[in-house]
Amino acid sequence: MNEFLTFFVLSLFVVMSPGIDTALITKTTIATGRKTGFQMALGISTGSLVHTFAAAFGLSAILMQSAVAFEIVKYVGAVYLVYLGVSSFWASNKKQAIEGEHLHQSSEKGSSFRQGLLSNILNPKVAMFFLTFLPQFVTSGENTTQQLIMMGVVYTVLSITWFFIYVYFINHMREWLLSPKVQKWMDKATGLVLIGFGLKLALEKHR
Repeated sequence: MNEFLTFFVLSLFVVMSPGIDTALITKTTIATGRKTGFQMALGISTGSLVHTFAAAFGLSAILMQSAVAFEIVKYVGAVYLVYLGVSSFWASNKKQAIEGEHLHQSSEKGSSFRQGLLSNILNPKVAMFFLTFLPQFVTSGENTTQQLIMMGVVYTVLSITWFFIYVYFINHMREWLLSPKVQKWMDKATGLVLIGFGLKLALEKHR
């Protein structure tokens, strides 16, 4: 029970710490509203479930042991993050008509879940996190796979709960955040953060 409580508290801190997930959710919510922010959060959380089952059934272990597999996933994920970052950065320099903006928002709404899912699945550091973090709280002598899945589900529930609260809060500040000056700064800042994460991921050596 004490181990589960420790796992719960540590997971909560990990979920609430700022990172690429927070950056993507912030950008999406500000640009297109609460609904797409929720979709992005659901995509990211679904990615956590994918990593949970991968870790539970040994796929993450294979990924971490195979340098080739790790490098392939790492570079695909890095390219995708840089792409999202560049798109966000240059979006701040574009001036569109109202109709064009509405079309852009419709496009964003259709892809928010997918963007969140891919950004999470294609990040091997997330796989490494689940592979190294969850087993620390496994009780020996019991069903390891079942324990890992249960902890992964708890982590995912914590993630989606926190992200929904965060989206709700950001959405209330949206009117101020959507002012041209603030929006331009946020797009560039988010773009730089995503590019930075992508480059860091690409340059990180496999251990």
